[in-house]
Amino acid sequence: MAITVWGRLTSSNVQKVIWTLGELELPYEHVVVGGFAKGTNTPDYRAMNPNGLVPTIRDGELVLWESNAIVRYLSAEYGSGLLFPVEARERAVVDQWADWTATTFQPSWSAVFAAKVRTPAAEQKPDDIGKAIANAERQFEILDGRLADVPFLAGDKLTYADLIAGIGLYRWTTMDISRRSFANVTAWHRRLRERPAYVKAVEVPYDELVGRLTF
Repeated sequence: MAITVWGRLTSSNVQKVIWTLGELELPYEHVVVGGFAKGTNTPDYRAMNPNGLVPTIRDGELVLWESNAIVRYLSAEYGSGLLFPVEARERAVVDQWADWTATTFQPSWSAVFAAKVRTPAAEQKPDDIGKAIANAERQFEILDGRLADVPFLAGDKLTYADLIAGIGLYRWTTMDISRRSFANVTAWHRRLRERPAYVKAVEVPYDELVGRLTF
């Protein structure tokens, strides 16, 4: 039975899951919910995901929400030894960068995206945007320092840490902002863009989100 994914393709959190499925070459059914499609507040959806957000997946008897948990599950279940290191010490490094992304990195670039892209132009506050960019650049410095030593976040090969962190690069590089250049991050982005699953899942136009804080 194929995996089912609920969500909209313009959601960065859904993109993590779609990218993971692509890397693992897993068949899946996609059900569009969220955004203009609505559907996340129905009783049936809330029964699966009481948080009422996207994504949600079903894999056989398992129903799972929270994008990072889904990426870890898929990587462990279908990509053990590939995206998911078997050795605990190696896996700890992956978790370190994945958790840093969840707590620090993704919120930093997401704040810029919310302030510059999703906020209507008439309501944008340049000072707030500037502060958000400065904070995001501090996190990119950390990322760049790590990538000076290794080609991927956990070392020599792609892992689920890259899947969780890498989804931010398309939005960061396409927003109409002035941003610092980080050579090692740029090289990492280039490596990710060589992967068809990344391009298909992540390089998705976000026109429907412009000037729209909510649906």
